[in-house]
Amino acid sequence: MSQKFQKTNYILQSVLTEKEFTDKGWMLDPEGETEPTLIRAKYENQQLTVGDEEMGLYKFAQWLPINRTLKGSSAPVTYKSEGLAKELGLSNLWITFNGYWPEKGANMTTCSFKETEAYSVCGRMTGEKDGVLVVASAGNTARAFARVCSDNNIPLLLSVPEDNLNALWFNEPLNDCVKLICSKSGSDYFDAIHLSNLAVKQDGFFAEGGAKNVARRDGMGTTVLSAVTTIKAIPDYYFQAVGSGTGAIAAWEANLRFIADGRFGSNKMQLMVSQNAPFVPMYDAWKASSRAMLPIDNDEARKQVEEIDAKVLSNRKPPYSIFGGLFDALNDSKGDILIADNQAGRSAAELFLQAEGNDIHPAAAIAVASLKEAVEQNKVQKDALIMLNITGGGEERLKNELNEIHYLKPSHIFDIDPSEEQVAEVLQSLFTTVNA
Repeated sequence: MSQKFQKTNYILQSVLTEKEFTDKGWMLDPEGETEPTLIRAKYENQQLTVGDEEMGLYKFAQWLPINRTLKGSSAPVTYKSEGLAKELGLSNLWITFNGYWPEKGANMTTCSFKETEAYSVCGRMTGEKDGVLVVASAGNTARAFARVCSDNNIPLLLSVPEDNLNALWFNEPLNDCVKLICSKSGSDYFDAIHLSNLAVKQDGFFAEGGAKNVARRDGMGTTVLSAVTTIKAIPDYYFQAVGSGTGAIAAWEANLRFIADGRFGSNKMQLMVSQNAPFVPMYDAWKASSRAMLPIDNDEARKQVEEIDAKVLSNRKPPYSIFGGLFDALNDSKGDILIADNQAGRSAAELFLQAEGNDIHPAAAIAVASLKEAVEQNKVQKDALIMLNITGGGEERLKNELNEIHYLKPSHIFDIDPSEEQVAEVLQSLFTTVNA
């Protein structure tokens, strides 16, 4: 990229013990601790200075744990709603849009806020890091990492459920450095995670890390960085649909940084996150006041996932219970988990299209549906400062503008519970130069 970049200065800290330590490369857990906890980045710049627009996502580099910048990024865009706000009777609704909407300056060609994490995670990597990055995904995350890694020649192995292959569309063919394996039809995101865990046991492969990767969370937190620096204030409420809850955890952490910044207020946004019924495991645990996730039969969970429109909201093992995870974020922010079914989501998507003028992903529609219901049930004040995180949109519009759509084909489709040996044999044939 043409703009000047200086490596971000930060240290890492255990959420549980508050012990601080230096990032020695690709650390996902605190040094010397056994109890599961997230780690956080503590940045040298306590007050955020936003860079030039041409820097894309990296205009927020001071609060990203990165060693380099990569080409092609786009930042979230925040604007004050008129159409949807009027429909819902809200006077101070702000939309943070992640996707394709050139008129508003939104140019994420994967049409998902997962781009924010992909550019941050890959920016955390140093150019010297050897091996193949492994990412499990229900769809949007895979599309984002595939695009970023393809454009920047970073070896990548994706693990995605076969039933979600339609999410792996691209505006141009991908570089051969990106490979895809799948868990067979009838499997879900958890099965894809299991497959990826077998992959990272092989020499030359390393896990992206999910919610444990500070770069993933702080990349997703740029939605809040966009909102607060645009509005010049910390919102009262934050609405987003969640599959793992990582984006909401990231929003909470960004909020805490802005309180320390001191220029935008001292309030904590109430996190109002939502799941797509009937797959609502975090909602069930939250309503039971349980830090632990409640037991759920694997086959029943897969059946529920098949039923929901928003397939990306289908994580059976989310970072909910872990210290610093969603349970803690909701308690600290006095937040809540809401639910919306497919029909409510479809109606909300149509409402957004008519009121705001762009199409949105099913997951974002669940967030809109939950906001609508929260307003109707007086769970939010109509004059409150509300941030609505539209996590994906503009896909239909972009596809209509493309001459051709390219799909990533799987190199191998595994049974739901393959052996480690079967995975090893396939990976050796896919990445023959991984240990070269």
